[in-house]
Formats: sequence, C-alpha cells, structure tokens
Amino acid sequence: MWPRVYERRLEAWSDLRQQVQNMPIESALAQINAWWFDSPWVPYYLHWDDQSRWPDPWQLLSENIYCDLARGLGILYTIALLDRADITDAQLVLTADDHNLVQVHQEKYIMNWERHSIVNTNQDISIKRRFTQHQAFQQYN
Repeated sequence: MWPRVYERRLEAWSDLRQQVQNMPIESALAQINAWWFDSPWVPYYLHWDDQSRWPDPWQLLSENIYCDLARGLGILYTIALLDRADITDAQLVLTADDHNLVQVHQEKYIMNWERHSIVNTNQDISIKRRFTQHQAFQQYN
C-alpha cells in the first residue's frame, strides 16, 4: 500500500533503500521496481523536454504524482542514493517506441517495464534520450 502522507512515504522510501543495500543485485532491483509500481499512476506529469525542471527525489515524493517517466525517475533516484559498487551505471532512457525504462548493470536489467519483475536482457534498445545515475546525483546535490 502506497503511503498517503508525505512523511510516511519518505520513511518507507528510506526503509526501502536500507533493505536493498546488501541484497543480491537482482533481488534489490526487483524490490525497488515493485515498490515504485505501487505509486499512484497518472497518464502525464513529467516530460523529457522539461528535464531541467524535474523534481528532486524529495519533491517527487512530496508531489506524489507519477506518470511512467516520474516512476522511472523515482527508480533512478533510489538507485543513485544507494552506496553499492555493483550499481553505478543506471540510466533512465526514452526508447524509440516511447517507453521510459531504467537500465542497470551495463544494460543487463531493465526496470519500469513490468510491475513484478525486472527484465534481464542483452537486447539492443533504440534510445532517443537518456538521463544517467550521475546526472541524477548532480541534480539533487
């Protein structure tokens, strides 16, 4: 159940990050993905053309509005705040067929695709835009 009150969302998000800190990578990514899929979905909220005005992680949780792009951004922010040597190359991408996906671990894992699983693939995906874990970290620091 997605917390309705901001303070509870913030606490739940902190708990999530602590829980996945030492899990095997695949389990950690699946748990992060599933947590963000519980967020309340709307068809449109953020747009790639407004990237410079995207909310930081705390604003995103406070505003509590999640389109596919906002959910992917939340996933990326969660990963960016982890201190894990095995997850340093995550990126939020807009694909040629307009999916907002999060690619992790040399693009081996794809998040923000299905609610209850991460896709493990080496398939080439045509990318129109990307926002990296490093850029996300810089956005809120």
